[in-house]
Amino acid sequence: MLIAEDLLLLAYDDEKGKPVGVISHLEHSLAGALLVELALLDRVDVTEEGDERGPGRIVVKDSSATGLGPLDEALERLAELEGKKPKDVLDPLTKGGLTTKLLDGLAERGILRRENGKVLGLFPTTRWPAEDSRHEEDLKAGLRRVLVDGERPDERMAALIALLATTVDVKHVVGKEHALQAARRAKEIAEGNWAGDALRRAAEEIIMAAVFVPTVIMAVTTS
Repeated sequence: MLIAEDLLLLAYDDEKGKPVGVISHLEHSLAGALLVELALLDRVDVTEEGDERGPGRIVVKDSSATGLGPLDEALERLAELEGKKPKDVLDPLTKGGLTTKLLDGLAERGILRRENGKVLGLFPTTRWPAEDSRHEEDLKAGLRRVLVDGERPDERMAALIALLATTVDVKHVVGKEHALQAARRAKEIAEGNWAGDALRRAAEEIIMAAVFVPTVIMAVTTS
């Protein structure tokens, strides 16, 4: 399961098949999750200070296929976007309906169920309720062990938590009674030494971009 898919499962209500509560910049967070996963796989990196291309630029280190459709599509697009900053590649990575593609992939594997309908008998709508919740239940149990019980996360879990903390209210994952504790723990993890310096630096650049880009777009469109 991809980090982006895990993030999406946590963002959707199992019964209603719609996003839970208020979701922030989901598409850009999903694009950021794909980038972070590629960084974890050592397929992409972000340049450092002193690099001749300038700091904070996306570099494709290995463009060979991963065998995972969403990651391979992202790699293909990044080949044309190499040298740009993370904030400038997130929007192109969302093109073509990233959220729907990921939801479709989860439905094809029997994890979600696609339900088409109409609101007031007129307006088409699609719901994505859970079909098989076993993976999500295991995921939430792992998140509770980290965010509530204080277990140390591995790099992948820490990256997911850093993205989750800026996208979905953690009360939907750990429950209201543990929400404040979990939010503090998530912030500690996002700001802590959860990965080697190079990987953490790259992931931080990407996650910051996932939060910053939609905020700027919203400010521009409402001004």
